[in-house]
Amino acid sequence: MSTIIYPSPIFGPVKSRRLGISLGINLLPEDGKVCTFDCLYCECGFNATNKARKPLPTREEVATALEAQLLKMQDEGIAPDVLTFAGNGEPTVHPQFAGVIDDTLRLRDKYFPNAKVSVLTNATLITRPAVFEALKRVDNNILKLDTVNEEYIRFVDRPNMAYKLADVIEKLKEFGHNAIIQTMFMKGTVDGRSVDNTGDEYVLPWLATVKAIAPRQVMIYTIDRDTPQQGLEKATRDELDRIVALIKAEGIEATASY
Repeated sequence: MSTIIYPSPIFGPVKSRRLGISLGINLLPEDGKVCTFDCLYCECGFNATNKARKPLPTREEVATALEAQLLKMQDEGIAPDVLTFAGNGEPTVHPQFAGVIDDTLRLRDKYFPNAKVSVLTNATLITRPAVFEALKRVDNNILKLDTVNEEYIRFVDRPNMAYKLADVIEKLKEFGHNAIIQTMFMKGTVDGRSVDNTGDEYVLPWLATVKAIAPRQVMIYTIDRDTPQQGLEKATRDELDRIVALIKAEGIEATASY
């Protein structure tokens, strides 16, 4: 199926389902994907199929391109709601991620001080001190936790680096109210195996962990675009609404994107 590869280092602005008018910052190459996960549902395709050949943009290239786009938006009278680190994989793999965050906060404050800085991350590298401290400085840490079943993560999210779910969860707890947990719910069958994580078998242990993390918000969503893996299905509105109600019953703000 068709997949999306984003320009680099800046793309948009685009209208986000969850974030409003979003100016994208892509710290990965413009010609392919670089990620510590290889999710069956990733809109950017599989790592091997869409392997990047070009280098990562440098910190200086990101800052220069971002300032030029912010100046253009200022001249056009378009104010972003958010500057969002996303794109062709996992932004925190960039070796200068912390410095890029510093530059982005400085430029945000100069041109659009009301805009939020958000990072969409799969949370695989939050155990690295520099990544953790950089994420603490942004407005919205949107941290992936699709389930607390490590077998499911290895089948669906497919980490391709040393990954220990328990360590990630403990670090998520350190973010506490500064965290936004993001979870993909879906259904379907892959290689004869169900990937449905909408039932209580998956939802209730995940909910207990979310409660222990005590995030500011939980964002749940389902498949919205083509996926590289056949056999995946959207979760229904009723299924997502049920999960949102369970989260809210624990006193945690929650939203669903259908």
